[in-house]
Amino acid sequence: MRQRKRSQELHARASRVIPGGVDSPVRAFKSVGGEPPYIVRGKGSRIWDADGNEYIDYVGSWGPLILGHAFPSVVEAVEKANRDGASFGACTPAEAELAEAVIEAFPSMDKVRFVSSGTEATMSAIRLARAFTGRKYIIKFEGCYHGHADSLLVKAGSGVATLGIPGSAGVLDEQAKFTLALPFNNQQAIKEAFHKFKNEIACVIVEPVVGNMGCVPPGKGYLEFLRSITEQHGTVLIFDEVMTGFRLSFGGAQQLFKIKPDLTTLGKIIGGGLPVGAYGGRAELMDMIAPLGPVYQAGTLSGNPLAMAAGIATLQELKARPEIYRQLEQRSEALVDGVLNAAKNKGVALTANRVGSMFTWFFQRGTVHDWDTAAKSDTQAFGKFHGAIMEHGIYLPPSQYEAIFMSAAHSETDIQQTIAAATEAF
Repeated sequence: MRQRKRSQELHARASRVIPGGVDSPVRAFKSVGGEPPYIVRGKGSRIWDADGNEYIDYVGSWGPLILGHAFPSVVEAVEKANRDGASFGACTPAEAELAEAVIEAFPSMDKVRFVSSGTEATMSAIRLARAFTGRKYIIKFEGCYHGHADSLLVKAGSGVATLGIPGSAGVLDEQAKFTLALPFNNQQAIKEAFHKFKNEIACVIVEPVVGNMGCVPPGKGYLEFLRSITEQHGTVLIFDEVMTGFRLSFGGAQQLFKIKPDLTTLGKIIGGGLPVGAYGGRAELMDMIAPLGPVYQAGTLSGNPLAMAAGIATLQELKARPEIYRQLEQRSEALVDGVLNAAKNKGVALTANRVGSMFTWFFQRGTVHDWDTAAKSDTQAFGKFHGAIMEHGIYLPPSQYEAIFMSAAHSETDIQQTIAAATEAF
């Protein structure tokens, strides 16, 4: 049994001054039992907690650390930027440099605006879509999480699903009524919504590959259908690529599936591990944002020099080494299939979804294609597995309903060690 006395002491201390002891509910271990380890260091594919326990990390700060922890060029870029000044609240050269890199990778964007979080990006994109169309209603999908803005916490995934919360207290009915939460991968539900609310739907926002009810890919032709019906009705299509951007391919899910949305939201990887978000799209939409247009959005720390430096260094590495994506694909496939085979040999009910380097093992035998099917998973079985594999030095998200991430730092040895640990944990 690994000792976690120091982590327990730190959690007790935090719980006295921070709600639940955590600054984001997804860090709580409520759904898997026990208390969270307190992480003090990371390098490559590994992290260490306050008690000195070492883990192979498949959370990767919930996705942004595609190069692994403390990647040398990223560390160097942040250290240099910090020496020059951590924040100015003024224009810096790095903002345009990162913007140009993002736009080069995402041809659907003519312009991009940086913010400090994915939540800011999605709520700003929706505000822009409403202003552009003059409409009130938005469509999101059950189990998709787009941040904690009021209108987006209706049937959300991620921590909301993990904690069994149907929405959120404090969200007014007057706000929620303009959010239509529909089942993912269901074309008929979309058709009915557009028929019922004809000329009233401002936007459809979707994770093109869902990561917040576990990894759930789109069905064949589904994203193409969303593109077609939104164009038909003059509705803005928003791809929430906060998680998938620069992860599934250099140009994100829209490059992988060859779909061109009207607006895209980004985060995670474009900050190289530092807090950042962005939204971008066609010039005719983006030119509506202040100071050019009437849609107001602001942020004192938007385009923070440290985050811009980390993002530039990360994207430069990914662009220079396209083989990273082939390696991520191969090692993710080997890990997912290896654990599935181990479960089969042990008679454990387990299925998996994977797209590139994001994946989820669901503790059930059925296929998972939307929130209702994801919710059939045995969360108690997952909780036991999570605790057992953590004892073997493998760090997974403490929720059945979160995606797992491979990084370029994970080695073939890491993969085999993880499969062996899973075999013991079943």
